Amino acid sequence: MQLNHNISLQKYNTFGIEAFAENFAIIETSDDITTLSELTRQYEQWHVLGGGSNILLTDNLNGLTIYNQLKGITIIEENDTTVLVKAFAGEKWNDLVQFCLQHNFAGVENLSLIPGSVGAAPIQNIGAYGVELKNVLETVEAYRLDEHKTEIFSNKDCNFGYRDSVFKQSFKNRIIIVAIKLRLSKIPKLVIGYGTLQQQLEKTGISKPTIQQVAEAVNIIRTSKLPDPAKIGNAGSFFKNPTISKFRLHVLSEQYADIPGFTLNEMNFKISAAWLIEQSGWKGKREGNVGCNPLQPLVIVNYGGATGKEVYDFSEKIVQSVKQKFGIELEREVNIW
Repeated sequence: MQLNHNISLQKYNTFGIEAFAENFAIIETSDDITTLSELTRQYEQWHVLGGGSNILLTDNLNGLTIYNQLKGITIIEENDTTVLVKAFAGEKWNDLVQFCLQHNFAGVENLSLIPGSVGAAPIQNIGAYGVELKNVLETVEAYRLDEHKTEIFSNKDCNFGYRDSVFKQSFKNRIIIVAIKLRLSKIPKLVIGYGTLQQQLEKTGISKPTIQQVAEAVNIIRTSKLPDPAKIGNAGSFFKNPTISKFRLHVLSEQYADIPGFTLNEMNFKISAAWLIEQSGWKGKREGNVGCNPLQPLVIVNYGGATGKEVYDFSEKIVQSVKQKFGIELEREVNIW
């Protein structure tokens, strides 16, 4: 295992924020996990870094920063209808999606082109276009930094919520995701009713798409709206879509007839955070080196040289603006470090 000191993290986060890790360990093998067990006893603070696509660094990281580079994707078991795929946490999420598409394993096609690592997927319960990781995840293998042991979490153990999990809450910075197992299908049950996805498929004249065609449609939508982190610093969607009551939606719709509400259940609706931000006047707005993306207002971008604090302060202005206008407080999807 490699252990370095005072390492710049600028290339390890997609926002491109300059910050430094006091101690930086790279784990690449199962033997490194064993070594890490001894190393973590020397530090009181730990940070686990994967693809760096869903974090905002607002300060240097003290203690030990662990960079997860465990690799490998394998088929564990399969029958006539389903397959169990194991992927290690250091793999890129989209490489896992491509593996599944190449083998005609259905279930993650709607999650194509989501940036970040496999290890981040259960932490965030990643989701897009009507599908979430929890729909296909079977187990998570994790190493407990606080108890120095490996533990297997079932789907239920993960306590998944909207862009949320037990790993983001009670186990935050206390575990390292080692690997995940996904239960995928050889008989696709496509989820294509989500508005923009359905529209994209209709544009191409595809009425009965394959999983590969669904993934391609998703790719077209994502690349048309979301800036490439390799070209301009960002962490994708910065805010979650808020949930409001049916009564609250009714009150708001009397003033804003076009407010988009998506049914969760009889009493609750999810509101588009992008719409709220745009209506509050932030779409395309820039302050110094930080701005709101002109195509997708959910995305905050670093135009170059911004600090994490500048990005956070900009996001706080958006939060307060939306709250003042609509009485709705946006919650950040990005992890603030």
